[in-house]
Amino acid sequence: MGMSMPGWYDIKSLSTLTDREEDEAGILKSRDYFHSLIDDEVAKGIPANRIVIGGFSQGGAMSLLSGVTYKNQLGGIFGLSCYLLLQKKIKDMIPTENPNQNTPIFMGHGDADQVVAHKYGKLSADELTSHGYKVDFKTYKGLVHSADADEIDHLEAY
Repeated sequence: MGMSMPGWYDIKSLSTLTDREEDEAGILKSRDYFHSLIDDEVAKGIPANRIVIGGFSQGGAMSLLSGVTYKNQLGGIFGLSCYLLLQKKIKDMIPTENPNQNTPIFMGHGDADQVVAHKYGKLSADELTSHGYKVDFKTYKGLVHSADADEIDHLEAY
């Protein structure tokens, strides 16, 4: 990612997922922005349960976090080639009534991803599952940090 391209948050380190410093302020600011975009659509008359939030890489990471912490039930959440942010704090960020408990979550990840290791995608899916979420995690053999046709087909089916 070129330095001129703004990210949703600053990536401090992708070396280890369990013990790394995260740009929490930037992440929370982006999450609030994602929530406000959903709120705007809801205000225009689109029910939250007809809205799907998702993305690739940083956008996927933000979508997972924003989706599970949103105050109303969404239609779906997806993240491609990404991981779950703020894993140690996410439990406290989920609304008490957990409106997205049954929202389907789709995650796709290439096992040859050189940017976000596949194991971090899988660990993130497991973390979400441990909080009771319904996660469909699919692995794409030989896929690097990008999407492929099969993955897009699975996403459309989802």
